[in-house]
Amino acid sequence: MANKDHNPEPVEEPGDGDEVRPEGVGSEANASGPAPQDGEDDELTVDDILGAAQNADAAAEDAVLADLESQLLNDLKRLQAEYANYRRRTEEQREVEIERAQGAVAKGILPVLDDLDRAEKHGDLEQGSAFAAIADKLRGVAERIGLTTYGAAGEAFDPQHHEAIFQVPTPGATETTIVEVVEIGYRLGAVELRPAKVVVAVPAD
Repeated sequence: MANKDHNPEPVEEPGDGDEVRPEGVGSEANASGPAPQDGEDDELTVDDILGAAQNADAAAEDAVLADLESQLLNDLKRLQAEYANYRRRTEEQREVEIERAQGAVAKGILPVLDDLDRAEKHGDLEQGSAFAAIADKLRGVAERIGLTTYGAAGEAFDPQHHEAIFQVPTPGATETTIVEVVEIGYRLGAVELRPAKVVVAVPAD
């Protein structure tokens, strides 16, 4: 016999503002979204990118850059070598020009030194005399500025540095030798100011 006191729960009827949704369609169904397709979750890593094979254009560009870098490095080395050589030549030329300038000044006292040499040969420079003291001071100045003499009796004749003003045929001589210095030669450093004028002995016929 049915229970008269049992009342079934009332069923709500959809109102005018309520949306009727088909079964299985709801917030949970929408939240889940469509199922991912194959391959969409695959992402490239840094290692994948670095390990990927270069295409032909990228490889050609790298080759061009490497060649350009090599050319620039070679140009830099060449410029450094040229600059080092330029500095060396400039320094050497500067020293030569300084010596030439000093030589031009030194040439002015050569005639005075020649007079002192002739006076000494004639015995006019007596030790202790005022004239001898002046000669010593002048020769000291010439030595301090770097003026040196060359050419002495007994040396082998060198046409590059000696000027032979007279030849004496000498029996038994095997080479041309200086027998007398008429005028002393002078140098200032590497600059030759004046060749030595000499009398030489030559082998007799």
